Amino acid sequence: MNSFTGTGALIRLILRRDRVLLPIWILFMGLLPLSLASGTAALYPTDAGRQGYIDGLAANPMLVMFYGPKPLEPSLGALVFWRSATGIVILAIITLLMVIRHTRVEEEAGRRELLGSAVVGRNAGLAAAVLAASGASVAVGILVALGMMSQDTPAAGSVAMGLAWASAGIIFAAIGAIAAQLSEGAGAARGIGLGIIGVSFAVRGAADMTDTGWLNWLSPLGWSHHVFAYTLDRWWIFGLVAVASLAFTYLAISLSARRDVGAGLLPPRLGRAVASPGFSTPLALAWRLHRGNMWGWTIGLGLVGGALFGGVADSTTKLLADNEQLKEIMARLGGDSVAADMFLAGTMGIGAIAVAAYGISAALKMRLEEASLRSEPVLATSVSRMSWASSHLVFAFLGPLVVMAATGLSAGLVYGASTGAVFDDLPRVLGGALVQLPAIWVLTALTVAAFGLVPRLAPGIGWGALAACLMLGQVGALLGLSQTVLDLSPFTHTPRVPGGEMAWTPMIVLTAIAIVLMAAGLSAFRRRDIPVT
Repeated sequence: MNSFTGTGALIRLILRRDRVLLPIWILFMGLLPLSLASGTAALYPTDAGRQGYIDGLAANPMLVMFYGPKPLEPSLGALVFWRSATGIVILAIITLLMVIRHTRVEEEAGRRELLGSAVVGRNAGLAAAVLAASGASVAVGILVALGMMSQDTPAAGSVAMGLAWASAGIIFAAIGAIAAQLSEGAGAARGIGLGIIGVSFAVRGAADMTDTGWLNWLSPLGWSHHVFAYTLDRWWIFGLVAVASLAFTYLAISLSARRDVGAGLLPPRLGRAVASPGFSTPLALAWRLHRGNMWGWTIGLGLVGGALFGGVADSTTKLLADNEQLKEIMARLGGDSVAADMFLAGTMGIGAIAVAAYGISAALKMRLEEASLRSEPVLATSVSRMSWASSHLVFAFLGPLVVMAATGLSAGLVYGASTGAVFDDLPRVLGGALVQLPAIWVLTALTVAAFGLVPRLAPGIGWGALAACLMLGQVGALLGLSQTVLDLSPFTHTPRVPGGEMAWTPMIVLTAIAIVLMAAGLSAFRRRDIPVT
C-alpha cells in the first residue's frame, strides 16, 4: 500500500456526498457567462456600441480593479470574458472551500482518522479533494466554452475562456490544500485561504489600475485575466497554471507529512485560563462563535462592496451616450437617472443572494455544533433547547440585517456624495438594501426547518435552495422558464427599489413564511433526539 491508496474510492465518496450541491454550482457557474453573453448581444449588437460600453466602464478605476484590463477589441466574446471576471473569483473561492471542507473539516470531525484505519493511504484524502475540485472546475470550463460557442463566438476563444475559468478553480484548489495544512481548525484554514484570494485579487487589481504589468504575474488570478480570450489567446499560460498547481499540491502533501493527524503546522493560540464573567450565557457563546463571520461579511460586503456599488452607480448614466436602445428604454421608464436606480436595485439583489449564504451558514452552525458533539454538554446544563437555538438564530436573522444595512449605508453615502444629494439618495438606497431581508429570511428559515425536521439533510436543503434561487434569477428567463417557476424564488417577489414601486404585500407574506418555517424547525428540534449524527 502506498500513500495514495484509496484515492479513487474517496473521490467517489466526495461525489456521493456532494451529489446535490456539486451539479448545481457547476451548472450555475458554467451557464453564467452564457446569460451575460445573451443579454449583452441583445443590448450591444455592434462593435461600435460595445466599444462605447467598454470605454464607459473602463473609465471607472473601481471597475478596472474588479474586471481587469479592458479588452483589446470590442468583440462579443472579448467583452463577456472581461465582464465575467468576478465569476472567475467566485469559482476560485468555491474550489478552495471545497478542498478545505473535504480535508480539514473531515480531520477536525475525526472522520479522517476513522477512514485512515482502513486501507487508505495518508495522502489519499488530500489527493481526492484536489482532484474532485479540479474535475469540477474542468466541468465548469467545458460548459463555459460550449455556452460561448452557442453565441456564435470563435471556437478558439471560447476554449481559451473555458480553460481560463477552469485554471482559476484548479490552482486555488491546490492553494486550499496548503491552507488546510496550516491550522488545526477549519475556520482558520478558511480564513487563511480566503485571505490568499483577497491578496491575489488586490495585487491583480492594483496592477491593472496602475498599469504595472509585471505585478500581475505575482497573482494567480492575474494569470487567468491575461489569457485575453478572443484576442491574444495565450495558451502558454495554462502550462504555467499546470506547473504551479502541481507544485502547490506537492507542497501541500509535503506539509501534511510533517504534522500529526488533527494538528496544524501553525501553533494554536492559547485561550484564557478562566472565562470572562460575560461568557456565561448561551447568547455570549453564540456571539463568540458567530462574531468573526458577521464582522467579515459586514466589512467585506457591507462596507467595501457597498462603497463599490455606490461608486459605480453614478457612472451608469454615462453608458447611455452610445446606445440608442438603452436611451429609449430609460426614457420610457423615467429618464437617465433611472439607470442608476436600476443598477442599485440589481446590485442589491445580487448582494442579497450573497447575504442569504451568510444567513444559511449561520443557521447551519447549530447543525455543526450538534454533529461535532459540542451542543450536548451545553444542553446538559440548565440551558434549554430553545435558549440554545435562539442564541444562534439571533445571528442567523439579525446578522443579515446588519450586513444589508451596512451595504445600503455605504452605497448610499458614496452615491449621494457623487450626485451631491446625500440626504435624498441615502434613504432610497438604504431602503433598496433593507427590502431584500424578507427573501433572505425565507432561505434562512428553510434551513432552520430542515435542521429541526431532517438534520442530516439540512446543509443540502439550505445550500440547494440558494443555488436554485441563483439559477432561477440568473438564467431562468434565458432558459425560457415560465413565470410560475420563476416565482418559486423569494427574490422574485422583492420590490425593485430604488426606482420602482414599493409593494408591502410580498414583504409581509415572505416574512410570514419565514416565521412559519422557523417555528416548524424549532418545534421539531424540541422533540427529536440530540445529537443526530
